[in-house]
Amino acid sequence: MSGRKKKQKHEEHENHERWLVSYADFITLLFAFFVVMYSVSRVDNKRLVQAAESIKWAMHYSGTGGTGALPIFDGPPSEGGGPALRSGSQNAEPEKRQIEMLRKKIEKRVRPFVMEMSQQQSAVTVLVEGRRLTVRLAATEFFDQGQAVLRPQALPVLDAIASELVPLQRKLRVEGHTDETPIGGDRWRNNWDLSAARAATVVGYLEAAHEARPVLLAAVGLGSAHPLTSETGPDARARNRRVELVIEIEPGDEMLGMGLQ
Repeated sequence: MSGRKKKQKHEEHENHERWLVSYADFITLLFAFFVVMYSVSRVDNKRLVQAAESIKWAMHYSGTGGTGALPIFDGPPSEGGGPALRSGSQNAEPEKRQIEMLRKKIEKRVRPFVMEMSQQQSAVTVLVEGRRLTVRLAATEFFDQGQAVLRPQALPVLDAIASELVPLQRKLRVEGHTDETPIGGDRWRNNWDLSAARAATVVGYLEAAHEARPVLLAAVGLGSAHPLTSETGPDARARNRRVELVIEIEPGDEMLGMGLQ
């Protein structure tokens, strides 16, 4: 044999655990796949509803669907600002949307008359609480002190309010409120009498001048039991002296066909 040493060939050691690498890669890919599927399934329902309502509003064209076309979606006319810009409108119930439309109509109707009245306090305030609409009349603007006769200059304001409420043919409750000052004179025994008389005067006017159905009317005298403020200053007492016209919409009550379009 020559002086060169023969290189001995060693057999390469076989790795019997090589499959673990492929298995680990497969498990990693499978985990990533399920993470993606889970993230896709987690849809933000609130944003989805908001987007859907925004699309409906954009395609509604103020309730007409464009000139000579039917509306693509049913609903009340849009008045500017998509649903995403109007707080709570995307989840508002139909009755709440209807009563909000009624509030805007009343405010628009009485604005010209209210501007002519005293600016010391709001002569007419229209409030919405859920499905309840309240038209608050400042007693100092509608009645003389200690009296239950409507002032002549207040009648056009009451006519404007009645023109929106009476045609609805819904139950209308008129509430009279006074402050805590004891009533003087022989005509009224107490504030309960005066508040009830003022509420009855408004109800009688609605029936006589606007042909409101008596079965839908109610007059309630609450005296000073429900003040708006517990303060005792002249301004606070003036706020508490008021007459409120209250109308409520029951769930499922459709008012869109009663002049609210």
